[in-house]
Amino acid sequence: MPLHAITEVYGESGLRDRLDEELARFSPADRPRLAAAAELAAHLHRDDRRVREPYLNHLLRVAIRIIRYYEVDDVDVIIAALLHDAVEDHPEELAGLPPGQPHAVATAAALAELARRFNPRVADLVRAVTNPEYAPDRDRHEQYRAHVAESLDRHPWARVIKVSDFTDNGVGIIHTTGDRVAHLARKYRPLVPIFRDLIRRPDTPLSTRAKDHIFDQLALAETRFAAILDD
Repeated sequence: MPLHAITEVYGESGLRDRLDEELARFSPADRPRLAAAAELAAHLHRDDRRVREPYLNHLLRVAIRIIRYYEVDDVDVIIAALLHDAVEDHPEELAGLPPGQPHAVATAAALAELARRFNPRVADLVRAVTNPEYAPDRDRHEQYRAHVAESLDRHPWARVIKVSDFTDNGVGIIHTTGDRVAHLARKYRPLVPIFRDLIRRPDTPLSTRAKDHIFDQLALAETRFAAILDD
């Protein structure tokens, strides 16, 4: 069953069960780290929502997609996928700092905490997919696209996390409502060719089958963006 269909029918509990099924094939030595990442994500995002669902659902889908459809068994990558928004959304809580810290201070402390809890590679993967503090006098969407292209250009494994994040948002845009739909379509549509190029590169560490799956998902996302913006 497609991941968004699991979400619609069974909700968060269904996605948690699906993740548990995927994690069962990992070694007993790796499963506690993976479970700790899932629980940390659930704790940090416990009050966050995405339109009609808990934000955690998005994180679960991103991780499950990487395991199931991208055929990735790299534990660090899956941990980073579960926590890919933790530093961006909850740096102070993750780092144990009081609110109101400067962005750079909170971000650095949160990344250091991920390195401590898991390892430096996990922290580096999360850093690569974390948005920077944008300049207020420039278009945020342009800055976002420039950051994605630049950061992922030199970080092949981060591409795997970010493209799962992107396709979850793009294919799942039909589950978004209100004015935000067009806003997100305008933000994401120009990124489709960038991701196609990144995934096509020989150093992107995925099988041909996984890449073909991603290309199909990018095409579907592009079709949905066009339907929204060209209507």
